[in-house]
Amino acid sequence: MSIALITGSAGLIGSETAKRFHAEGFDIVGIDNDMRARFFGAEASTAGTRSKLEAALKNYRHEVVDIRDNTAVNALFARLGAAVKVVVHTAAQPSHDWAAREPHTDFSVNAVGTLNLLEAARQHCPAATFIFTSTNKVYGDTPNRLPLRELDLRWEIDPAHAYREGIDETMSIDQTKHSLFGASKVAADVLVQEYGRYFGMNTACFRGGCLTGPAHAGTELHGFLAYLMKCTAIGRPYRVFGYKGKQVRDNIHSHDLVEAFWQFTLKPRSGEVYNLGGSRHSNCSMLEAVALCEQISSRKLDWTYVEDNRVGDHIWWVSDVRKFQAHYPVWKYHYGLQEILDEIYAAVKQ
Repeated sequence: MSIALITGSAGLIGSETAKRFHAEGFDIVGIDNDMRARFFGAEASTAGTRSKLEAALKNYRHEVVDIRDNTAVNALFARLGAAVKVVVHTAAQPSHDWAAREPHTDFSVNAVGTLNLLEAARQHCPAATFIFTSTNKVYGDTPNRLPLRELDLRWEIDPAHAYREGIDETMSIDQTKHSLFGASKVAADVLVQEYGRYFGMNTACFRGGCLTGPAHAGTELHGFLAYLMKCTAIGRPYRVFGYKGKQVRDNIHSHDLVEAFWQFTLKPRSGEVYNLGGSRHSNCSMLEAVALCEQISSRKLDWTYVEDNRVGDHIWWVSDVRKFQAHYPVWKYHYGLQEILDEIYAAVKQ
């Protein structure tokens, strides 16, 4: 028996991971206590996705464990032991704004929870591959110091700059404003690297841009494209925060990210870091995203502009994914921006 243990298993990336690894013959142990409903309200609950996983996946077992509870985490890993071949850690408090409301909760989930999982894995299944969904917010607002040009619908980097194809892993994470969310994810990110480099475990940090897909329970504080399409399709008012609505995000479908997880599992490495988002393949500004959502839904979005940007928010982010592609050349994108939004719209209609 080979087990894939997935935290945040009823969330967007966790549920996609559960389905992918189940299809490869793994028994799935999913950890999810639906903290997302506490963070963002009932409409963000992952309970529905959990029910679908339990109904659809024969070898899926759900554990309502809080990753902040070191005793419970350690006990679970002790029961499962060396049968755990891969740990995919997607559970998180994912919002800048929410982190500032409850810094202790944010840090305990993102940083302490990650430490609990790493140490339990080291004690009970040290040969397992450990994959962590980190974030581009570990770079803080350093990307905002890049030479950016204002175009009609977006900000864009100087085409002569070294990051013209996207931001790579050499960007510093120091001397920058991260937001408290970014700081807690930095702590977790560095821990995952250290357990790889210090203890020789197979670990990787995937620093994502905007992770998205039709299973995303988007809210105003988290889930950019999913929430935007929802508001457009059902007539809910939407707010755009700062940067004239020209801020640029790259967007990667959950399927494509999880396929990267699978490729890493097949040939794991130690203490790796990868920027993995939509890259030049799939990115848009807020204004461009609004136009696409209106086109796909045939509805006008009721949106207003708020001058103040969110603390630590990026003006322009496009990931350079060439390091991962060099290590894992089999991996390719299956979804572009149009396909992503088409799927999200279909899910909203349902």
